[in-house]
Amino acid sequence: MSSDWSELTEEQKQKLQQFRSQVKDALRETDDDYFLLRWLNARKWNIGAAERMLRANLKTRAMWNVDTLETWNVPKALQEYVPAGMVGFDKEGSPVIVCPFYNLDIYGVLHCATRFDFMRYVVLLLERYMKAGYEQSKIHGLRARQLVVLFDMKDFTIRAYTWRPAAELILFLVKQYEKNYPEILKMCYIINAPKVFSVAFNVVKKFLDEYTISKINLYKYGCDSWKEDMFKHVDPDIIPKRMGGNCTENGDDKCPSKVVWGGKIPQELYVEQRDEIDGSKEFTEAVVANGNKLKLEFEVDSKNSNAKPPVLSWNFRTIDYGIRFGIYSTDTTTGERHSEIDLGNVQSNEMDEVGFIATRPNTKYTVVFDNTNSYLRSKKLRYWVSLISELDDNDIEIVSQDIQSEVVAVNETKT
Repeated sequence: MSSDWSELTEEQKQKLQQFRSQVKDALRETDDDYFLLRWLNARKWNIGAAERMLRANLKTRAMWNVDTLETWNVPKALQEYVPAGMVGFDKEGSPVIVCPFYNLDIYGVLHCATRFDFMRYVVLLLERYMKAGYEQSKIHGLRARQLVVLFDMKDFTIRAYTWRPAAELILFLVKQYEKNYPEILKMCYIINAPKVFSVAFNVVKKFLDEYTISKINLYKYGCDSWKEDMFKHVDPDIIPKRMGGNCTENGDDKCPSKVVWGGKIPQELYVEQRDEIDGSKEFTEAVVANGNKLKLEFEVDSKNSNAKPPVLSWNFRTIDYGIRFGIYSTDTTTGERHSEIDLGNVQSNEMDEVGFIATRPNTKYTVVFDNTNSYLRSKKLRYWVSLISELDDNDIEIVSQDIQSEVVAVNETKT
């Protein structure tokens, strides 16, 4: 990706200015030309596609509550057992991230936190790394705003990812990264990869664009050639000795002040989800018959233009089987319809599905629990879905709303 205005063609300069003009209402003070180039490059300089991608990102940032993530009380299991850490900077000032991925207890993570919270935590880490790169770029130039990542896969086994919620979580994470953090990767080194990892990686590659794939170098187990490749750009003295570098801390080759190493999560940190019901929420039980949908509608008006629009939050669980879940919105002024959460299968029988999205004024939101693909089984559902005014992560005020719900038969034209 070109990072210098002088390297752009005249046509590219014109497109960059046009793109800035079209998205200026969405830009923050820190969003410079380099920021805009990321989106243009990700969409091969198609201005319309780049704008759609950027505006979708703004919705996602609001959904993850990115601007206030540093105030979030992160679950202990995520802070202490998600393996990752920034160990320093490469020779151009770029942040260097190491991840002993084989130490990720994905089963334990999903029994200590929701999928939504895991994704928020990954976003929090990414935002921290990008902020460090931004500060470095003031000294070292724009190349410092890309990340160098070292993944260690030495004891990776695929068994944990044959559990469907785990596999879906990783693919969801990859998709969100591609959609919301384009062009931030400078180089990725995946080391000590066993043969079985190639099978998993071939699945993941389907969701990565060509640029991302071109930055990934894969090294089989026991191969040390990655050191020659990586250490041309990264000082081995910043890489923990346990991962092949020279760094130790008081004789500890893991450098624990810089890197969280993960490992098996103690069961005492597990959050019991089988039968517990949050007493602060009024759950509703329903049966979605085979071939049917349950639809819930919420309308956000513009009564108070000074108030921040509420968020649409959900918490649901199914019994025995998963269900398809999605959210779409309709602009009550123009009639224009958008997909907020793409309709897809969720294994809500394995654990509670929890999340929220930001809303817009003058918009109707339709939450869909879809069982139309099932010809034999009805789905038992326990759900709480509501518009809430989010004060902070620990203090939520319920907003009074009239909620319309309906069960729609499969042969109806409504969607």
